[in-house]
Amino acid sequence: MSRTIVVGLDGSPESLAAAEWAACEARRTDAQLRLVHAWLWHPYVYGPLTGVLVPPSSEDPEREWAERLPRETAAKLAADHPGLSIAAERVAEQPVTALLAAAENAELLVLGSRGLSGVAGFLTGSVAQAVVSRSRMPVVLVRADARPAEAHGHEDVVLGLVPEHPDASVIAFAFRAAARRATDLRVVHGWSLPPYYGYSGATDAGADAEMLAEAQQRLTEVLSPWREKFPGVEVREQAVIGGAGPHLVEASRNAALVVVGRRNRQSPVGAHIGPVTQAVLHHSTAPVAVIPHD
Repeated sequence: MSRTIVVGLDGSPESLAAAEWAACEARRTDAQLRLVHAWLWHPYVYGPLTGVLVPPSSEDPEREWAERLPRETAAKLAADHPGLSIAAERVAEQPVTALLAAAENAELLVLGSRGLSGVAGFLTGSVAQAVVSRSRMPVVLVRADARPAEAHGHEDVVLGLVPEHPDASVIAFAFRAAARRATDLRVVHGWSLPPYYGYSGATDAGADAEMLAEAQQRLTEVLSPWREKFPGVEVREQAVIGGAGPHLVEASRNAALVVVGRRNRQSPVGAHIGPVTQAVLHHSTAPVAVIPHD
């Protein structure tokens, strides 16, 4: 089965940037690109004077636009990326339902994410938020002002990692992304002091250094076999005190891609996105790959 990267299109600058990013990634990975525009056409509309449902006119600008969007986007990408295999379609489904279904047989799902500024970063829309929280496949979110994927040079791939609960799929995704880009992998691990430490009444520089060394050692042990699998990837480890979220956001300023995990679990109010991943989604200035795992 051929590899496929799916892009969710809605005509926004964010989704068009996502399509461009995905096209570059498809060329890099020799994958097919599939553009999906989810739009439900309503065969009847309310009459402006009577308030009664009547058939729409044969000329429906909104429907015509929905038909043109995937076709015209595919044509532009084909012109910019000769030789790239591109499929485009309009799906008569609600966006979340359509995108989750399209992602089931894809290697990657790419969506646009609304960015307010370099400081505010991501303002994840309701569709993207719902898809990220429920998708069983990796999802990448791209801002409208993101630079083309091929223009990042040797900027790092950044991975947020919890050594106590490492997941092979998340780590492998990050190493492969760095290897394909011929760039370094920067691994950020946030660790916290034991609960009782805050009640000791005094700080102990020696104890701080010892716990930092232990955290660093755990990180090194987890990454050791992956270094052997990807000898061409230079790995830089960073163990930091506190939550990893702010450090990953800071690292995103000079990153080609930020990779984070999301556990497949349900909360009482629905699918759950962890606080670190949530922080990165809202504030990262680089594209973010969210990898679901058990």
